[in-house]
Amino acid sequence: MSKSIKSLCAMSLLALVAACGGNSAGDVEEFVVVDPVPVTVEPVYTGKYN
Repeated sequence: MSKSIKSLCAMSLLALVAACGGNSAGDVEEFVVVDPVPVTVEPVYTGKYN
């Protein structure tokens, strides 16, 4: 192969390693899911005529 093709392959491999090498399995993002507050309060049964 010519020298330019070899250097292009080497640069492509270097870019691939640089792009994928930063991930580590120990760095896991934690997120919290919060239930939204209800917009209206539901009516409460207080008896027949109250």
